[in-house]
Amino acid sequence: MDNTQDNAIYIHAMAMNSALGDNTEQQISTLLGKTPAAMCSESGWLNDGKATVVGKVLSELPIIPAHFINKNTHNNRLALSALLSMETSIKEAIEQFGAERIAVVVGTSTSGISDGESALNEGLSVDYHYHQQEVGNLGQFVADYFSIEGPAYTISTACSSSARVFISAKRLLNAGLVDAVIVGGSDSLCRLTLNGFHGLEALSSEACLPFSQNRKGINIGEAAAFMLLSKQKNTTGLALLGVGDSSDAHHISAPHPEGKGAIEAMQKALDDAHLTVDDIGYINAHGTATKLNDAMESKAIYTLFKDTVPVSSTKPLTGHTLGAASILEASICCLLLAQDMTLPVQINDGEFDPTLAPIQFVNKPEKLQKKILLSNSFAFGGNNMSLIFGIKNDQ
Repeated sequence: MDNTQDNAIYIHAMAMNSALGDNTEQQISTLLGKTPAAMCSESGWLNDGKATVVGKVLSELPIIPAHFINKNTHNNRLALSALLSMETSIKEAIEQFGAERIAVVVGTSTSGISDGESALNEGLSVDYHYHQQEVGNLGQFVADYFSIEGPAYTISTACSSSARVFISAKRLLNAGLVDAVIVGGSDSLCRLTLNGFHGLEALSSEACLPFSQNRKGINIGEAAAFMLLSKQKNTTGLALLGVGDSSDAHHISAPHPEGKGAIEAMQKALDDAHLTVDDIGYINAHGTATKLNDAMESKAIYTLFKDTVPVSSTKPLTGHTLGAASILEASICCLLLAQDMTLPVQINDGEFDPTLAPIQFVNKPEKLQKKILLSNSFAFGGNNMSLIFGIKNDQ
């Protein structure tokens, strides 16, 4: 590991809400297998009447003040349920730096589409406005709710949306345009995305089985997760160390079969962090449980890391939360680091696909040996992202 320069972006607060639970105690318990995740088999979502498994947020969501009527959506209420846990840190940053020196960069793919679906089913009311389902609504809501005056925008690159927020945040901070950035993502369940993935024959009617020879596709979930980033050092050393992206544009929905873009994204993240493959202690895989993704990703990981790094996908505990997936899984990685937890075991039926590249799956609880983690996110159109998080030891 090269410590000649501090390329880190420090994490000063984080919070998430998903099928893991809405607080740190619940989330740790679920990740350790002590509490079941809120993965539920439900009917009523799919047009053909079939049941599917979804990852649900079970906690009651906060009420959005009446003067935000055009931003009062289920997706924004889900976002607020996580943001309120960080409210003190956000207000302290505003007091320290000024509202104009803080940015908001968030990711989503559904925005308020579920509210649009309800409006069509129940009849348009005075409480509905098309602005609620515009993709940019999430970023505007976060900025307006906290009266933040710096740059505020929303990124929507499908399942890599809330990974790309880290690249944008890093650029804003390194350019000196702002002193802190709220990054995050929120995506809620809606019929549009569920039926879209069902139409692609990528949706499983059973619990998803990443890297199993019996895998049948994804489970979709809902989640919100946020972090407060700054170049100012924190007391814990928890930091974003590197980011890597690529766009192989192999196919509109299928990944490059040799993992070309995935390999490039992981290598760029390592280079950005001034690290080598030997520095990584764990990889949180994209691991969707589709035939094509798992084959590609295992091949890409093996190309760089061989079988030397523990790997698992946490999507059986959360579902694939689409535009919020990246930062949800990044938050899981940071929770592992902050709490010095055992690594999440790869959940499936125990029948690993023997045709996959022989990477090292986490098949029993084990301690993290190196406090540097890599998290992968791959999206439609070959939009690939890798993020590296760790504990900086030079505090």
